[in-house]
Amino acid sequence: MSAIPLHSVTPADAIRLPLEQTLALQRAAYLAHPYPSFAERKADLKKLKAFIQDNREAILDAISADYGNRSRHETLFAEIYGIVDGLDHAVGHLRKWMKPQRRGIDLKNFLGAKNRVIPQPLGVVGQIVPWNFPIFLCFGGLTSAFAAGNRCMVKMSENSRQLAKLLIEKSPAYFPKDKLAFFDETGGVGIEFSKLKFDHLLFTGSGVTGRAVMAAASQNLCPVTLELGGKAPALVCDDFPLKKAVERITFFKYFNAGQICTTADHVFVPQAKVSEFVEIAKQVVSSRYANLDTEDYTAVIDERAFNRITRAMDEAESRGATLVQLIAGKKWDVATHKIAPHIVLNAPPDCELRTREIFGPVLPVVAYTAMEEVINTINSGPRPLAFYPFSNDKALIHTLLNRVMSGGATVNDIVLHTGQHDMPFGGVGESGMGHYHGYEGFVTFSKLRPVFYQAPFSAIKFLWPPYGAFATKYLDFLTKR
Repeated sequence: MSAIPLHSVTPADAIRLPLEQTLALQRAAYLAHPYPSFAERKADLKKLKAFIQDNREAILDAISADYGNRSRHETLFAEIYGIVDGLDHAVGHLRKWMKPQRRGIDLKNFLGAKNRVIPQPLGVVGQIVPWNFPIFLCFGGLTSAFAAGNRCMVKMSENSRQLAKLLIEKSPAYFPKDKLAFFDETGGVGIEFSKLKFDHLLFTGSGVTGRAVMAAASQNLCPVTLELGGKAPALVCDDFPLKKAVERITFFKYFNAGQICTTADHVFVPQAKVSEFVEIAKQVVSSRYANLDTEDYTAVIDERAFNRITRAMDEAESRGATLVQLIAGKKWDVATHKIAPHIVLNAPPDCELRTREIFGPVLPVVAYTAMEEVINTINSGPRPLAFYPFSNDKALIHTLLNRVMSGGATVNDIVLHTGQHDMPFGGVGESGMGHYHGYEGFVTFSKLRPVFYQAPFSAIKFLWPPYGAFATKYLDFLTKR
């Protein structure tokens, strides 16, 4: 890359050039060593684990500082444990994943030829990481990309400034820059990052930003995996124990103050059980969080998100909805950006709480009288990232899973499909495209390269021109059998 005179460097150049230089560095390293061995990849995965474990306390502090307050236990459970467990899973299965696959071949026609599918690294993978689970979503992608033998550039969120600073500072002790590089969002970095000619780009975030990222990546024909979100519904069926459903739904709904792309955005409850659902929720949630000041309850990430959620709550209430506060004390706190867990009843179908992903500790309860109306309501909107039916009726669950499409599903609980390392994770339609986690993550960041090994004698020889009677008979045999 030719040098640019300092006097001609624009603000955009100042953002773009370090990104392009890092990409060129990683590309050169990949071309010099395009197929890391099993031992090298295993070592990289173990270094990722060491990175997390060595800096565990600093990571906990940095994430909490970025949030204003983030429950230590929530970070340990949802981020640190999830990544460590996923890395162990990848290390344990990596040799099998890397093994070339044998594929069938008709030996009568090819006389000893053989087929192989060889998973090979793509090269340089880019990741754009959101703020809500920055370690889990960053290192989860790195786990898949490194298992597949790639190099990575990672752009952190503007709401993860303390964590980004830590990762940038600590990373060189574990990986050279030509293997892994982190970038902070200081303004305009994400736009330029999306324009880079990666071999694959993984984005997790909102649908609006996802569209912009995909449009930028398309200029380079860069394949993308988009993990977006949406309005994931829970559905409590009449046969399921109501208290158990409430306990499970409210745990993950108010975990991280509802700032989880896969949590239940709203819940369908039989009309006759709505009042009981609310009363049980008050008892359950108030036993978990005494008040807003507890360190166990996480803050909303920033003022903009706080204002968006509280404005939507006010709008729904002004239009006739009932807001039910589930813990004692303040409704919300402007200074700490904390919003008390709420249930919302009778929210108008066209209000913001019902039409936009909430991403906060507010749970609309939608009463229903017939299962068909629930199915039709869900299917009339964008396909959600997740679906959560609660029922012990196996036939009903089978019907619901067949008729309601979503990126993933957990039956009789919330979110848990996301942390299963031997299953793919990803959206469908407006909730995303592509998969990663576990083997599917390895596949996403690999080229499954088909290789045909020709036998010493090729039957194709019988089909060389000039075409004669034998070729005619041979082709008739092949096409009419």
